[in-house]
Order: sequence, then C-alpha cells, then structure tokens
Amino acid sequence: MEFMSYRAIIDFAIEKEIEAASFYEEAAGNEAREETRKMFLDFAKEERKHQYLLENLDCTGECTLVTQDYKFKWIGDLRRSDLMVDIAWKKGMSYRDILLLAMKREEKALKLYNELRQQSETETAKNIFKILCQEEARHKLGLEKLFDEYMAQMGD
Repeated sequence: MEFMSYRAIIDFAIEKEIEAASFYEEAAGNEAREETRKMFLDFAKEERKHQYLLENLDCTGECTLVTQDYKFKWIGDLRRSDLMVDIAWKKGMSYRDILLLAMKREEKALKLYNELRQQSETETAKNIFKILCQEEARHKLGLEKLFDEYMAQMGD
C-alpha cells in the first residue's frame, strides 16, 4: 500500500475502524445469545474508540498526537488465528466460529497497522500506529484466550 499523505493513511485507517465497528454491531444485532451479543458490542465500542482517536489527529502538517500518557507494553500472541482460514459471518453461527472469525479480523487489523507503522516516516506517525497495533494485539489475545477456554470446556 502506498499513500500520498498522512491524511490518506489516517483516512484509510478510519475506514477500517468504521468497517470493523459496523461488523461487530451488525453481528451483535443478529446474535441470539446475550453473552455473545455483549462481546460483539464491546468489540464495536473498542473499534469506535480507535476511530475517535484517528479522527481527532491534527494532520494539517505532520500528524500530532499526545502519546506521553499512553503506556506501550508488549502484548503476547498465542497465534491461534495464524493457523485458521477465513470464514464468513453467518447468522446463528457457533460460538467457536464466532471466536475464530473475530480472531482473524483482529489479526488482519494488527498486520495492517504494523504495515502502516513501518511505512511511516516520523516517530509521531509510528507511535500512532504502534498504539493501534497494541490495541488490536490486546483484542486478539483476549479472543485467543476465550477460544482456549471454550475449547477446554468442550474437552479439546
């Protein structure tokens, strides 16, 4: 991917966050199980926070963001989704498949933000995408743990 400006990068990332939030909101609206519906709504809320972060960047010159308060930390990766194939959302799909689908979506978002971070030319831009990488990695790890717990309950 090549972008002609920071604004183009940020606009692209905003589109991806809106897409992710919309997906989780739609999935929640179609889900009969309360626990799963709540999980989807929580994911949508997180993606909307990312959208807000990106929309409130000042990109008139170089993008600026106050990152002094953000705590960067390493987020582990169980790599469960790395071995999974993409599956499409279907109303009434199993909890296992919902987790697989969500893990794969978060994996793709993490890869995208890592690519954008590597393409960034300034530390500020790199930090913006580093924050988003960390957030997506946190989501992915949480889903991987849910998946492991579920599979253990199923005896696998």
